Formats: sequence, structure tokens, C-alpha cells
Amino acid sequence: MDEPKPWFAPERYGYGAGLPIAWQGWALIGAYIAVIGVVAWLDQQADGRVRTIGFALFVAATATFLSLVYKRTKGGWKWRWGKRD
Repeated sequence: MDEPKPWFAPERYGYGAGLPIAWQGWALIGAYIAVIGVVAWLDQQADGRVRTIGFALFVAATATFLSLVYKRTKGGWKWRWGKRD
């Protein structure tokens, strides 16, 4: 079975993902930033329940974002030392 096409390049040095290499990666980053904007707006509300919902949305969005980036990074996440890897 073929692996799905990567959306993100790997980091050259260190651990994790680099910049997007496909439009889907850029769209994912844009959607995450939009959700964070909504969370910031919810955090400005006086009601504690609304702020709690905002925090839950932040946690869910961040977990989903990191999961997708992890799955769609070319070569996966591992420690890299530059051109040797």
C-alpha cells in the first residue's frame, strides 16, 4: 500500500517537521491559525464556561494539528544532523 503524499518537509537539524511542501500543508497551518484566533476571541469573554470551551478547543485543535503534521512529514519525525540523514 502506498504511503500518502507528504505535506511537510523534515527538519534538516533537530526533530520534527519543517515548512510545508504541498498546498495541503499551508491550508492546515491556515486553518490552525484561524482556530487559534477563535480561541483568542473566546478567551476575551467574561463567562468562565466560554473560556473553558475555548481551552478545550485549543487542546483539541493542537492535538489534531500535531497528529496530522506528524503523519504527513516526509520521512517521519526523527533526530536529524543535516545532510548526513
